[in-house]
Amino acid sequence: MIVAERKPLSEIKQYVEKYKKILIAGCGTCTTVCLAGGEKEVGVVAAALRIAFLKEDREVEIIEDCITRQCEPEFVEPIAEKVRDGGIEAVLSLGCGVGVNFLSERLDSVLVFPGVNTKFFGAAVEPGVWVEMCAGCGNCILDVTGGICPIARCSKSILNGPCGGSQDGKCEISPDVDCGWHLIVSRMQKMGTLERLSEFVPPRDWSTSRAGGPRRVIHEGMRSQNEGSEEVT
Repeated sequence: MIVAERKPLSEIKQYVEKYKKILIAGCGTCTTVCLAGGEKEVGVVAAALRIAFLKEDREVEIIEDCITRQCEPEFVEPIAEKVRDGGIEAVLSLGCGVGVNFLSERLDSVLVFPGVNTKFFGAAVEPGVWVEMCAGCGNCILDVTGGICPIARCSKSILNGPCGGSQDGKCEISPDVDCGWHLIVSRMQKMGTLERLSEFVPPRDWSTSRAGGPRRVIHEGMRSQNEGSEEVT
């Protein structure tokens, strides 16, 4: 999932303090799971802002909402309608950066501000702790590395590791950081597939990552279905 962390209230307040009617929009998927931007967090941020404005003797109307996902049109449209019809002057999104982008494209006359810092693609390794496990590089080699990503989990993103800097399974940059290649080798030893590491992984074509500009995935089956339904109606 996409892992995010809520911005400090002081920073959030600076974004919206000149507006008199604000919508705080939560996201019911990723940022809910990592306790950064779900319905509960919307309520917490809204209450904190109300108290802050009250201390300044300012009347600011704050509206709360939380939708299933901020990255799909059918879920975003009710928010867009509420903004268009309700005289809302600014939106604070507690979704990830994708949600902020997506809302901004659909609310061309209203500013959308980020209420969280989007961190990485990760997983919960224990209650309250999320760790980055995927860099979204667009050309997965997890079949070669035992299901553990060297791009995200090796501090140097080495493809043919390990390097000589790790000690006792920890990275040279910090004793708190696991050596990604130690994890890979240990996993493949356990699975009896260590010989696969003798295969040389060639230099990456980074055009599948960020070198080629914004990436997109097109599912022609879904497009043709939508086109067909539009023709029927």
